[in-house]
Amino acid sequence: MRIAIGCDHGGFELAEALRAHLREQDAEIKDFGTHSTDSVDYPSIAAQVARAVTGGEADFGVLVCSTGIGISIAANKVKGARAAVCTNELCARLTRNDNNSNILCMGGKVVDKDTAVKMMDIFIHTEFEGGRHARRVGQIAEIEAGNL
Repeated sequence: MRIAIGCDHGGFELAEALRAHLREQDAEIKDFGTHSTDSVDYPSIAAQVARAVTGGEADFGVLVCSTGIGISIAANKVKGARAAVCTNELCARLTRNDNNSNILCMGGKVVDKDTAVKMMDIFIHTEFEGGRHARRVGQIAEIEAGNL
């Protein structure tokens, strides 16, 4: 499994726990930082992770800021990115199953470390169901392309 991961200062501590868990799982990690609690701007980090995922360098992305919201907005500006903010295990499962999301976003001030690790595991191991959901994901892609 190839995972692109990135965070800003608000998500640094949570991202460190996620990185450690990924290393324990022998995942191939493409790390876009940050690597401290020093203030950084998240949009470029989000874009780098999203480009790694949409460009085929990573199977999935994981992004963490204080809430997960800002970093998800930035990631979703990259064509083909489907970044979803999740706060619990059900959201992590359904965003993969129903929406074929490819980037999991979380908030360091919102989600505890144990829940975050569980959500990440669920996210990367849940398959997209397809079927009626594929039609809807296709419609999202058409909106993105400006054709709907």
